[in-house]
Amino acid sequence: MARGKKTSPIEDVMDLVSVLPWWAGVGLALASYLLLHAVASQPVVAATQVGQMGAMVTQTLWKTFASVGQYALPIICLAGAGMSAWKRKQRQSLITNVTQSPASDALDGMSWREFEMLVGEGFRLQGYKVVEIGGGGPDGGVDLVLSRPGRSGAEKCLVQCKHWRAFKVGVDVVRELYGVMAAKGAAAGFVVTSGRFTDDAIGFATGRNVTLIDGPKLNGLIRHAKAAVGGAPLPPVQAPALQPVAKAELARVCPSCSKPMVRRTAKRGVNAGGEFWGCTGYPACRGTRTLDC
Repeated sequence: MARGKKTSPIEDVMDLVSVLPWWAGVGLALASYLLLHAVASQPVVAATQVGQMGAMVTQTLWKTFASVGQYALPIICLAGAGMSAWKRKQRQSLITNVTQSPASDALDGMSWREFEMLVGEGFRLQGYKVVEIGGGGPDGGVDLVLSRPGRSGAEKCLVQCKHWRAFKVGVDVVRELYGVMAAKGAAAGFVVTSGRFTDDAIGFATGRNVTLIDGPKLNGLIRHAKAAVGGAPLPPVQAPALQPVAKAELARVCPSCSKPMVRRTAKRGVNAGGEFWGCTGYPACRGTRTLDC
C-alpha cells in the first residue's frame, strides 16, 4: 500500500513529535521556547572593525531566526503533542470497539490506517515499544518497528500489516519481510493480516523467526490483552525461538539497487516454476540473481 507523499519541513517536525508521548511534545515546546528566547534576547554587538562585520551579520541572522522560532517551533511542537494525544485516544477507541464488538469480522470495516494503528496498540498492550513508520518508505513495506528487552539488549522486531478483506496473504510477502529482517538485523518479524495466509506462506514461516497473525488470532490477542489490563501482566506475543537469519539470504543483495533479495518462483515464461533471487524492491526494481550467485 503506497503511502508516500511530499511533505514540508513543518509537517515533518510535527509528524516526528506526534510519535512521542504527548507530554514529551509539550516538554519540547517549552524547552525550544526557553532556548530560542534566550538567543533572541541577546543584543547584537555592533561591528567596530571591518573584520567584525561577518560576525555581526551571523549574529543578526541567528537573532532573527530565534525571534521567529521562539514562537513558531513551540506551536509546531504543541500541534504534534495534540496529534499524539488524538492518536492515542483513537487507538484506544479502536481497541475498545474490537473487544466490545460481537461480530467476528470487526476488523474488516477498518481503513488500512486504522488497522495499522490497531495492530500497533495491540503490541503496546503486550509490552512492546512501538514506532509507526508506515510501509511506503524504503524499508520493504515494514509498518511498525517493535523493541523489547532481550538477553543482549533491546531486540528489534519488524511488523508488516496487510489489511486484505478478500485475499489470502501469499508467500512473497513473508519472504520480503524475511529479507528485510536480514538486512536490518531484526531478531524477529510479524506479518499481521485481517484475513488469512496461504499454505505456502505458512510453510515458509515455519522454522523461521517470522510469526504469522491472521484476523481471528489478532482479534483474540487484542481481546485477551485488553481484558488483562489492570490485572495480571501478560507475556508478550511469542515469536519462534530466536535464531540467526540465514547467512545465505543475508549475503544476497540486489546488483541494481543493493536492497536485500529473497527467493522467488517464476510464474510464467520459459523458466516457469524455477527459483531465483529477486529484489525486495520489486516492481520498482527488477534486479535478479540466479540461486548459485
